[in-house]
Amino acid sequence: MGRILDYIANETNGKCFTSFKYCYDDSMAPNIEYGSSHEDSYINMKEYAESIHDPNVRDMRTIAHMAMQGPPLFKFFLDGSRRVYKVDDIQYDKKVYPIVSGQISVACCGREMNTDNTFKQFYKVVEEAYPVVCLPITANEEGIDNGVYFNNLCNKINQLPFIKNKGYEIGKVLYYLTKLEGNETLENKGIARIQDEMIDCEKRIVSWLMSKHLLTHKQYLIKDGSIQYKPMKHGDYKELTRIRNNYRHVVGVSKRFNPNLMKDNKNQSSAGQIANLPLYHRTPAFMWKPGEEWGNVNFAIWYVRIRERRYTTTPYSGILKIEKMLMTGDEAENGLETDEVDMITANIINERNPVCYGNDVRWANHLYPVYMTECFCKSRFKSDISFINLF
Repeated sequence: MGRILDYIANETNGKCFTSFKYCYDDSMAPNIEYGSSHEDSYINMKEYAESIHDPNVRDMRTIAHMAMQGPPLFKFFLDGSRRVYKVDDIQYDKKVYPIVSGQISVACCGREMNTDNTFKQFYKVVEEAYPVVCLPITANEEGIDNGVYFNNLCNKINQLPFIKNKGYEIGKVLYYLTKLEGNETLENKGIARIQDEMIDCEKRIVSWLMSKHLLTHKQYLIKDGSIQYKPMKHGDYKELTRIRNNYRHVVGVSKRFNPNLMKDNKNQSSAGQIANLPLYHRTPAFMWKPGEEWGNVNFAIWYVRIRERRYTTTPYSGILKIEKMLMTGDEAENGLETDEVDMITANIINERNPVCYGNDVRWANHLYPVYMTECFCKSRFKSDISFINLF
């Protein structure tokens, strides 16, 4: 018995086929743009999510300059990354299913400042990095609780001599449902399950930061990407209402977004207004009320331009989408105070430099501390060859 796949096939009474192994992220294989598909269900955001109901864009230059005179609002930066692989096909009951595996890396970095508000150090606060394997749910032929079964399988794999000798450890054995709807594929269901695991890891780290009282009104966290978490069927933090308070001092900042999802009061797309944002200006904050399915958690959403348009390559290069969960009942109905939206935006503008120009094609949309956190996350990955050969 040599490899993980041999052991899995024997333990679950399946048959592997020694299929071609490859990384989805580097091939022409089907891939998914996660984090945006749920946005198709947006309703038109006509309600303001801030106290001043002004349809015009707001100039943040003066407020950003004033914010630079004091300590920065953002001290912590969170990013998650994953690399996903097709490692084999396996047969159960005459049907063939893909085995998907992945490397997950999620980290929070922090920044220390001197007493005179000059930079002191950038450091790792907490990280989680581990490999996962995702099998079809039919691998559990014993019919016992799926969580128990696949957790036991994970423990057995980690006891294999060649795993222990290499110093590897599988973090989790996940499972995906095999019923397909619409244009779904089994491979994409496996990839989505690994993506959900990464999101759950991000939520776990935010919860840890809150438990240590590290997030306060003076020490905010920037989470790279959306915090509009879609409903999840798995994980310890699948119910958004139960973790909402963890995000009181968290702001989601997205480099990529669909600008057509924001509508103005005339029911027209705001994509043009967003593209034409002057430098250091923001849109009004609008409210998104996703409804009961999302746990009745409302969001404030707005956009800001942090780079000069003439130096970028697309109309939306240099524009960030900013999101904030609304906490109290008053916020959920009336939104944030405009002063708070301005404060958050001004501090985000002040995070734009230095840039990662030349190192990343997304340089115009990067905030440098977030870029550094992302680089740290990706540095924790093993090489594709080393990881694939594990199987």
